[in-house]
Amino acid sequence: MENSPTSPAATPPATFSPWRMSVAPMMDWTDRHCRYFHRLLTRQTLLYTEMVNAGAIIHGGTERHLRFNAEEHPVALQLGGNEPDRLAEAARLGAQWGYGEINLNCGCPSDRVQRGAFGASLMKAPQLVADGVKAMKDVVDVPVTVKHRIGIDKGEDYGFVRDFVGTVADAGCSVFIVHARNAWLQGLSPKENRDIPPLRYEVVHQLKADFPHLTIAINGGIQADEVVHGQLARLDGVMIGREAYHNPWWLARWDQLYYGGEPCTLTREEVELAMVDYMEREAALHGTPWPHIARHMLGLRHGLRGARLWRQVWSNHLLKDRPAREVHALALATTLIPEPV
Repeated sequence: MENSPTSPAATPPATFSPWRMSVAPMMDWTDRHCRYFHRLLTRQTLLYTEMVNAGAIIHGGTERHLRFNAEEHPVALQLGGNEPDRLAEAARLGAQWGYGEINLNCGCPSDRVQRGAFGASLMKAPQLVADGVKAMKDVVDVPVTVKHRIGIDKGEDYGFVRDFVGTVADAGCSVFIVHARNAWLQGLSPKENRDIPPLRYEVVHQLKADFPHLTIAINGGIQADEVVHGQLARLDGVMIGREAYHNPWWLARWDQLYYGGEPCTLTREEVELAMVDYMEREAALHGTPWPHIARHMLGLRHGLRGARLWRQVWSNHLLKDRPAREVHALALATTLIPEPV
């Protein structure tokens, strides 16, 4: 079932803070097909869209940018932009379509985003961010949050991020998701910006100490349960990015580990079959080619025998015109091939 301005929005019980665990917004990765896949693995984890330009939502096809599956809830819309009136209109549309949160991107360092004077460059204009937050809060009833870095370029002055958070909080934002790296706007690609600037978790911890009334979640380089538990002991939430995408079976334990609920009841094989059903449904409703969906689940068998051959089948360009269920049978057969001695 897809969400539209008139479809019902399923809302799971909020036993814990909605930001306790989340999967990061990732460009070209966390589209609605990826989120549908992740929701099969965890019922409670908060999922984010990839960043969507506010202007594109308003002028470039609202349905194309905002359509999502109702099963994805809880799901948040991340916006990119720097004009309060446009952000407000895009936020209003997002809330109308059923998103449970509107998040403003103040952390993306890409050249394209910099040319538009939004993303991480917005950290240099905290009052503009505050104006955007206020404009959005004036037109929606759902939370308006901000995701940002801890600094710009090589500056390590804590006062920079502290004053940014303080200014934006004064405009009514109470939730900050902090990528614990600087954004180097010159000399690094977006990919390098995810690895080269050093992680400084202590800066995020200091923000929580200075703003105890705010919800502070941390993002950046977190790949293991012991690290998650350590951060949750000091902060309100943990956001996982690339590790959730490349090793998605980790998510199957999150409801139990971090929400006190039951782990995912599906096996990997059942998840894969559910995705095949979804591929067939998407093809019938929207003409979506199955490779557009299958690419998101290539990490499902990460670490298992036969995983490489299994991935090769699902990513084989020569099979793209074959039915998804037929490709599934071929992929499943690779898991039965004995390992070489």
